[in-house]
Amino acid sequence: MSHSAVGGATARPGLRMRGAAHARRRLAGCIALALLVGLLAGLATGAAGFSPRALWADLSGNDASLLLWQIRAPRTLGAVFVGALLGLAGAIAQGVFRNPLADPYLLGSAAGAGLAVVLVLSAATFAGAGLSLATLAWIERLGLVGAAFAGALAGVSLTLMLARGAVHTLRLLLAGVVVGVLLAAFSDLLTIVSPDALRGKQAFMLGSTSFIGWGALALMAAGLLLLAALARRHARALDALTLGEDSAASLGLDLARVRLMLVAMLSLATALAVAQAGLVAFVGLVAPHLVRRNAPGAHGWLLLASAAMGAALLLWADVIARALIAPQELPVGVVTAVLGGGYLVWLLKQRSVG
Repeated sequence: MSHSAVGGATARPGLRMRGAAHARRRLAGCIALALLVGLLAGLATGAAGFSPRALWADLSGNDASLLLWQIRAPRTLGAVFVGALLGLAGAIAQGVFRNPLADPYLLGSAAGAGLAVVLVLSAATFAGAGLSLATLAWIERLGLVGAAFAGALAGVSLTLMLARGAVHTLRLLLAGVVVGVLLAAFSDLLTIVSPDALRGKQAFMLGSTSFIGWGALALMAAGLLLLAALARRHARALDALTLGEDSAASLGLDLARVRLMLVAMLSLATALAVAQAGLVAFVGLVAPHLVRRNAPGAHGWLLLASAAMGAALLLWADVIARALIAPQELPVGVVTAVLGGGYLVWLLKQRSVG
């Protein structure tokens, strides 16, 4: 073999590595630009739709504090944090189950949150069924946000109990399906007993960033920073899991403990997002897909990039939801479902053609 052939063979891995690094830098730049422009668009979108002139008038007017800093800014930043939490949770879920179709709601968190919300909305009806005043007062203090957070964690906990831990991924997946179906059935039964809770449940299921305030933003920001740091610390474990369970175990990985930690992280991230914005569809599923398709890499990159991608996706979906039929507003979950579902259909079509 000639020296030129050997040199070419040794140069190709270096070229591929530089190409991958360039793709990651390019994607990071595109996400940063999308977030920056999206933040400005979110601040400029109000009851009259998208209007940069209205933004300038609000900044220079007396009502700037009310319109911008108490209404538009919290919900715009809230869309960023909710999307980031869902993108991070989706990347963890797909890494744990080694399945690109895994999403954050796979383990019963969505059904648990929905059931808890219906319970709170039906509390007045249950008063006549014998609930004590102390119990009703506790439910009222808990509120919809707290109920959704607790219900999401309870749904995942029930899945882990049914699966006897996180040792076997197939058993965990099946347990998640069973818990999701059962809790959703209980929720439907409750809405039959208390029809007034149905409207609130539908609003929760469709998702919205309308009620996110500064206190919720601080909570989500703290949770996102903590969970992103923990996920980054377990990135090598996710890389090992992609090689298969036997290979990961041969590398000294405690599969049961690592999976349990990862499931706990994705559950907390999902619960934080669901509690503040309801069930926003497809963001946690699509965000990791977009990152892997445009700039694949190890999980140390994939986790953070998926969080940033999820933030950009939900931010722009929220802007579209507010501006498309202004002064009315679409549920942001409907927009993400249409965009995310359309992307997956296009992806399947591309693969079938290829």
